[in-house]
Amino acid sequence: MTAVRPFRVNVGDEVLDDLRSRLSRTRLPNWVNDIGWQQGIEETTLRRLLDHWRDGFDWRAQERRLNQFDHGLVDLDGQPIHFVHARSPHPDAVPIMLVHGWPGSFHEFLDAIELLTDPADGGRAFHVVAPSVPGYAWSAPTYTRGWNARRVAEVFAGLMELLGYERYGVQGGDVGSVVTPNLADLHPERVIGLHLNMCLIEAYPGAPEPTAEESRERARLASSRLESMGYYMIQSTKPQTLGIGLQDSPAGLLAWIGEKLQAWSDCDGDLFNAFTADQVLTWVTLYWVTGCITSSTRFYWETQLTGGSLPRRRVQVPTGVTNFPGERARSPRGWIEDKFNLVHFTDQPRGGHFAAIEQPELFAADVATFFRSLC
Repeated sequence: MTAVRPFRVNVGDEVLDDLRSRLSRTRLPNWVNDIGWQQGIEETTLRRLLDHWRDGFDWRAQERRLNQFDHGLVDLDGQPIHFVHARSPHPDAVPIMLVHGWPGSFHEFLDAIELLTDPADGGRAFHVVAPSVPGYAWSAPTYTRGWNARRVAEVFAGLMELLGYERYGVQGGDVGSVVTPNLADLHPERVIGLHLNMCLIEAYPGAPEPTAEESRERARLASSRLESMGYYMIQSTKPQTLGIGLQDSPAGLLAWIGEKLQAWSDCDGDLFNAFTADQVLTWVTLYWVTGCITSSTRFYWETQLTGGSLPRRRVQVPTGVTNFPGERARSPRGWIEDKFNLVHFTDQPRGGHFAAIEQPELFAADVATFFRSLC
């Protein structure tokens, strides 16, 4: 039996000293006058974050916050798998797994976890498992090919079994929104329900005709792809070459991730409307201290090889989808109903791609409402 090992976040002083040294020697390019975010990250935003990262950001305080939760490590399929395991104090709590995406991490879920494990409304509570996808955080690095959505799903099913959970719910966005449907497809006898805060289904033969509003959403997604799909193409084809620069330069890493946080969140163009500087820097520092940026992008390369990540047959497990207005990838309801056993569908008033950290109360409430309806 594979042993689960306790884990605490404790980054060495030498890693943090090296980070500060690199930040002090940052060499930035010029910006075109008044270009804003059109060519990538905006200059004032980046400089503000770099200055704070070098002179004001307290990683040790963030470590203390992270270590308020129980962490574990386990070896599965030849890979170390890191996870947060937040047990509810309520005896009738339902187990659920929350799966992050790129460029995210388990860190996104921390505020929502506390709302789910001990809900203020006194309703059904949840035991929460939030793993790091292989290639991310302390589930990194990866050394072998084949870490696609299907393989990750099978490993996560093994993790839940090791933790003693025979029946559980699964929730995901971004990478998590393809891993969790595969888990539901592979193990419908174990998965109570599937909840998604991103559901991207590409056009397919015989697809139901979208409504006028859904057609506008498809046009918005198409426009977004024209303007900002460069990251996807390079991560799908040459992640290793990209990773050389991101692994070596904290400023480059911050710019690569920070631009996506601004573009994909519900922030009205200002990154700091959605996140604090400390949230952004905790986010990026997790990638830096674990050295996982290159391995995290390999998921895109693996997806290209398999020709897609969603199951090839209709997912029969009861499925809930919630749409946040800042999310770019929103599919017509009829298409979702074709591919999933859709029993819950909601639209949120605010929030974006990183829903669990942008709007933890709305995110947790929708997750809770869905799973409470099933058990």
